Amino acid sequence: MRPPDFFIAGHEKCGTTALYEMLREHPLVFLPELKEPHFLNDERRPRFPPKLARALPQTMDEYLALFAGARPGRLAGEASASYLWSHSAAANIAALQPGAKVIAIVREPASFLHSLHLQLQRAHYESEKDLRRAIALEAERREEQSIPARCPFPAILQYSDHVAYMEQLRRYLAVFAPEQLLVLIYDDFRADNEGTVRQVLRFLGLDDDVAVESKQANVTTRTVRSQGLDEMITSVALGSGPLSGTLKTLAPRGLRRGAARALRRRVALAEPPPLDETLALELRRRYRHEVVALGEHLGRDLVALWGYDAL
Repeated sequence: MRPPDFFIAGHEKCGTTALYEMLREHPLVFLPELKEPHFLNDERRPRFPPKLARALPQTMDEYLALFAGARPGRLAGEASASYLWSHSAAANIAALQPGAKVIAIVREPASFLHSLHLQLQRAHYESEKDLRRAIALEAERREEQSIPARCPFPAILQYSDHVAYMEQLRRYLAVFAPEQLLVLIYDDFRADNEGTVRQVLRFLGLDDDVAVESKQANVTTRTVRSQGLDEMITSVALGSGPLSGTLKTLAPRGLRRGAARALRRRVALAEPPPLDETLALELRRRYRHEVVALGEHLGRDLVALWGYDAL
C-alpha cells in the first residue's frame, strides 16, 4: 500500500472542498471518496463518534487502503482541512511521506473566524452563538471546561490556533523543503479558481493544459437557528428518539432522511448573520501582526489586499 504523494492541508472555509473536487477531474490525480480522513492529525481523535459522520480510518492500514485505487502513474492525495492548524500533522506527514507536497490556503483572519464559527455551530461542535464570547472561552476550554456536549474534538474550538499562520507554516518548513509547500490566498482562489488549480497542477508536476471545470469555493450560506430543533430533526432522520419505532415502521430510512433534510433547510437553518463590525475591527487589530508577517514571508502585500492598511 502506498502513502499519498500530496496533501491539501487546509484551512477550513478556504476552498479546500472546491480544490479537492477540481483536482479529482485530472486524469493523473487520485483522491479518495473520503475527502477528510484527518488520520494524521492527533488532535482530531474524537472523544466519541460524531453523529451522521462517515467512519474515519483508525489504523495505518485502514488509512493507506483509501489510496488502493491509485493506479501506477497517478498521484495520490488527500484533503484534510485540519492538518494546517494541527500541531502534530506536519511531523506525521513527513514521517509517512518525506517527499510529499503540501498545499495550504489562508484567508483574511476576521472573515475566516466568522465563517469557521458559523460552520462549527452548524455541526453542533460550538454552542456559543457569539463569536467574541466563543473566543473568550479558549482558556477555559484548554482546561477541558465549557466544552459543548456534541463537540468530539475540543481542540477545534481554539480559534486563535487557527489563525497562527506563521507558526503553522514554520511547522511544515521545519520538516519539508520550501519547494514542497505551496501557500495559496483564498481571495485569489475565489477570483480565479481555474487559474489557481492550474497553479496547483504545475506545483505537483502535472500537465496543466487540461480542461478544468470551475467550482465555487466553499462559503457558509446557512447557519443553525436552533440546535435543539436541529437535534430533533436529526433524530427523525436517524429513526432514533421516542418515536423511533413508529417512524421506522411508517417510513423507510431514505424517505426519512430526505424529509428531514428538507425540514432542516426550511425550519432549523437560517441566513447567517454578518460579522459584527466592531468585533471585525478588534480581530483585525489583534491579528494584524500575523497578516504583516505572512505577507513578508510570501512576498505579497496582504496588508493592502485585506484592508489592514486602513486600521
